[in-house]
Amino acid sequence: MDNLEVGTEGSALQDSAAIKLDKDKLKASGKCGEMRSISDPCWTQELMPPLSNLCLQSIVSNFEENPIVEQLRPGEKDFILKHLFTDLPLHMTANLISDGVYWRRCCERQWDLCDVSDYGHSWKRMFFERRLESMIELFIPDASDPEVILDMVQHCRDYIKRLSISQLLLSDNESSADHFDFGILLDKLTSLEELHLIYRVKKCGMNFEWKMLEMSDRDCESLAKAIESCKTLKRLRLQLSNIDDNQCHLLVKYLLDHPSLRELDFSHNLISDGGAKAIAELLTRSKLEILNLFDNDIRDKGAKAIAQALSENSTLLSLNLRLNRVKDEGGQAISEALLKNNTLHHLHLGANKVTGPTAVALSEVLAQNNILRSINLSCNNLGELNEAVVKHPSFRLSLC
Repeated sequence: MDNLEVGTEGSALQDSAAIKLDKDKLKASGKCGEMRSISDPCWTQELMPPLSNLCLQSIVSNFEENPIVEQLRPGEKDFILKHLFTDLPLHMTANLISDGVYWRRCCERQWDLCDVSDYGHSWKRMFFERRLESMIELFIPDASDPEVILDMVQHCRDYIKRLSISQLLLSDNESSADHFDFGILLDKLTSLEELHLIYRVKKCGMNFEWKMLEMSDRDCESLAKAIESCKTLKRLRLQLSNIDDNQCHLLVKYLLDHPSLRELDFSHNLISDGGAKAIAELLTRSKLEILNLFDNDIRDKGAKAIAQALSENSTLLSLNLRLNRVKDEGGQAISEALLKNNTLHHLHLGANKVTGPTAVALSEVLAQNNILRSINLSCNNLGELNEAVVKHPSFRLSLC
């Protein structure tokens, strides 16, 4: 019995020594602690992802039913925003997800060119402005449903600061010349500061009609009332829309006492002396700082009306009358007004019909007015200029 016990004990010691020897060999070979699976040579200990990752994936997959963002820690929130689907309903994401990576993904998915610097470095603003612009540009009166636009606006009104509309489609009804009605929209955009509009149809091809390049009288009245209701608007640019004197009168009527408007651009239209007189009245009752009437049909009477308003105005900084039909009578009237005006910095009378007398009159202005920074008389037949005009440090002149 004793011999048996000794033998058993000796055998156990031998086994222990053998196990120790095996461990030493494994340690020496650098494989100590490795686990192997004979049945699956590709098996690893990391087969199952962490539970936290599974939870985040579940939030992404079920976000529409259970939107969770703000309750998460920063790293978890970043994961969610990088993996959320970009076609989620706007009524859910508009106010829930702040500016950043998610809205950048939405923009880059829709548009090839995305210069966020044009939108105050806000991806969210870019997304909503460009989306709304596209909806308006593709809207067909009497065919498209305006409720689709209004439904989106109620979720994004706080993020729309500028709208730049490069085309407006006509109704399929051939008897109608009306476009999208801004009267249903502008009063709801409570942060809108800039509105750029062109009433035209792009790429019309062989279907061209003149009404595709102009605004109707009904368009004009609707737009005028809409602008009046948009109290935050600072810049209005209404170009290439064949605006005539009557339409200019109507637009100005609703702009006279606008509290925020600072820039008005009616360039490339059909405004003549009648419209210029209406704009002159606007100068006496508004706080405009920039007025652009480039490429219209304004002549001496219109220029004299603007000059009279300019002599009383104390806010305008820049006046552009380039490419009109102003002669010396109008040019000299503006020169006389500048002897009284002490705020205008920039005057552009290029490509009109002024000659030497206007240049001489302006030289007298330059001798007394230290506020003016530049006067442009390029593309006019000025003849030989007074030396005082040419050498004045504030005078910028090029001859064509």
